[in-house]
Amino acid sequence: MSIFADIQTTFTRRDNALNQLLVINVLVFAVLVVLGAVLYLTGSSSAYDILLRQLALPSDVPGLLRHPWTVLTYAFTHEKFFHILFNMLNLYWFGMLVREYLGDRRLVSLYILGALVGALFFVLSYNLLPVLRPGLGVPMVGASGAVTAVIVAAATLLPDYTFNLFLIGPVRIKYIAAAVVLISIAGINGANPGGQIAHLGGAFLGFLYINQLQRGRDLGRPVIAVGEWVNGLLHGRPRLRVTHRSPQANAAASKRGGLAQPPQEEIDLILDKISRSGYESLSKEEKQKLFRASQQ
Repeated sequence: MSIFADIQTTFTRRDNALNQLLVINVLVFAVLVVLGAVLYLTGSSSAYDILLRQLALPSDVPGLLRHPWTVLTYAFTHEKFFHILFNMLNLYWFGMLVREYLGDRRLVSLYILGALVGALFFVLSYNLLPVLRPGLGVPMVGASGAVTAVIVAAATLLPDYTFNLFLIGPVRIKYIAAAVVLISIAGINGANPGGQIAHLGGAFLGFLYINQLQRGRDLGRPVIAVGEWVNGLLHGRPRLRVTHRSPQANAAASKRGGLAQPPQEEIDLILDKISRSGYESLSKEEKQKLFRASQQ
């Protein structure tokens, strides 16, 4: 199967949001690398700068008003190999957890909201903080703000989940998230203060998103609604789902922002399966049900 067929399969499969986010980032990076090389060899490097300005988030308000779409495009744009490498690795590791427990749509809405709040923190910092005013106009690219939102969200959702880190061993993800936040704070007085502040904006959104979801408020609903509207335009009709629930189940779902609680019988069966085969034997749906039950 060709690369193009693989890419097409990625975007035609349902419940594949994490891979789609990864592929979009990699495709944009690959296109920029190829165009940058071609434009350099043809003596048209200035055209590359013009192209990048259409994607990078400007820190000055006039520039942002001229390029409002950059509040999202910057979060899918990378120029340096190690920048995209570490962002995509973190997105994959932590995005898998969010996707398993909250589903594809909430992963996408978390990524988008993290990008938007990161952009907000970035622009406000350069326009309101006197120490950063000399750098006003500096652009930003990279998914770090959105990825930090996913990292902190996963740590807020499952603080004691453990990753086995190379040369370190098992580490609870709440400590990984704390380290990410501390590194961003420490980097504010470095070469990229606005970018580090954008990371903190993403971290704030990640914590707030899960905190509010557990209280029954889904901050990602507007993002999901826009996605469904765009999907309806592309496919010619909205996607409809028919469900049959008791009034009690609907009330519970409403209280928890759509996180309907599974019956106790199902939870008992899942717990029995864990006792027999371990947690890793659970399917994605079983893990989501177990998480929803833990929120009662």
